[in-house]
Amino acid sequence: MYLPLDGRGPLHGQLVRSLKDAVMTGRLPSGLRFPPTRLLAQQLGVSRNTVLAAYEQLRAEGFMQARVGSGSYVAMPGAPVQPRSEPPQRVAPQSAYARRLRRYHDHAHMPGRRVPGALHSFQYGVPFTNPLLTSAWARALSHAAVYTQPHYPTAQGLPALRVAVCEYLSLRRGVHARPEDIVIVTGTQQAVSLTARVVLDEGDEVVIEEPQYFAVREALQIHGARLLPVPVDGEGLCTDLLPERPPRLICVTPSHQFPTGALMSLARRRALLDYACRHDCWIFEDDYDGEFRYDAQPHAALCGLDDSRRVIYTGTFSKVLFPSLRLGYIVAPPGLRDDLISAKWVDDFGSPAIEQAALAHFLADGGFERHLRRTAKTLKQRRDALLGSLRRLAGDAVDIDDSHAGMHLVVWLRGRNVAQGEAFIAFAQSRGLGLYSILPYYFEPPARAGLLLGFGAMSVAEIEEAARVFALCLSEMDWGSGG
Repeated sequence: MYLPLDGRGPLHGQLVRSLKDAVMTGRLPSGLRFPPTRLLAQQLGVSRNTVLAAYEQLRAEGFMQARVGSGSYVAMPGAPVQPRSEPPQRVAPQSAYARRLRRYHDHAHMPGRRVPGALHSFQYGVPFTNPLLTSAWARALSHAAVYTQPHYPTAQGLPALRVAVCEYLSLRRGVHARPEDIVIVTGTQQAVSLTARVVLDEGDEVVIEEPQYFAVREALQIHGARLLPVPVDGEGLCTDLLPERPPRLICVTPSHQFPTGALMSLARRRALLDYACRHDCWIFEDDYDGEFRYDAQPHAALCGLDDSRRVIYTGTFSKVLFPSLRLGYIVAPPGLRDDLISAKWVDDFGSPAIEQAALAHFLADGGFERHLRRTAKTLKQRRDALLGSLRRLAGDAVDIDDSHAGMHLVVWLRGRNVAQGEAFIAFAQSRGLGLYSILPYYFEPPARAGLLLGFGAMSVAEIEEAARVFALCLSEMDWGSGG
């Protein structure tokens, strides 16, 4: 009997697949006696235990029937299955959701990914790496693994973590929430997805900032929302341009607008809350890295001013700790709380309990607060190094939007259009420098060429060297070739 083995995984698994294929295609017809285990092992050059394990699996799945004193027989009823052709690599979208996925999202070309081959890269969205955090987190995880119950966590989140989040929000973000208001999620992306499912029907209108974070934009578009971009200036969302016909949801980043870095003024915060209250619409507040301000204490969240409970406030630990920790939280308005908890349960039953327990301990024992102080100090040094280097080496060629916050700067190439900016990015890459366009964050392209320069994952020495290469590229670029 010819039984090809595919080389994937353990031998008994390969043998199971080969025998099942022979049965299903009719090469081993129903009622035929399987070879004795010793004989088949000898023919295939494998151990008898391998064949025994394969036969046991076939019996368990119903492909084989053992008859006492007689042997084992093929037990597959019905006609043999015809050999299948190779499955198609791409089919037409099978649902409206899949059509929107293909229309709005291209996983192979997402903004902000590491530039291949770059010796220096101003990659944004990459956090500060703190060796002390790594050690502290390892200890917290080890402790949590021992004491965390092995059953499913509650969908809303571990009580200890919800209490710790409330204490943190009251101390650092000016948000006074109760543990029952908190829903633990796997970051901002799940928070916006759950919010969309709970408050939006397909076709509902959503106000979003212009420019905006592409992942939140795509999540809403894929859900089926109709997006209404409203411009952002130095005071945040231009509330006087909100539509007369109210949307169902308004998405904002008031504490540190992405990508411009603008801080929403108090007057506009009050105007936005008043608009939402008068028009019975919801506000999704994304407070992704409001902790990191360098000119003053972090500003309180918009949610802290919300007396009418129209704000769905979300924060994440991915930016302030590390992205591989997929934990964040929603402060749910009372009217939406049960729906958000139910939506979370449907999505994944609940976030990982061991990581939740470790984070609760890390917050409660002061480790998180110590990490924030160290990180803010280091990031300020790196930001100052980037600002100083750019002003010294490229000051006449660029305009810098200094937001006094976050882990990136917006830099505009003075007098250059978008086409020239894209050509410059390609030129810099040929010189080993990774640069990132601001273009993916706009519905309508800006009139000038803009860059996002991240500094969170670079040392001061790396920043200064990358800025030197950046200035050199500016001077060597043939600007006439870009547009």
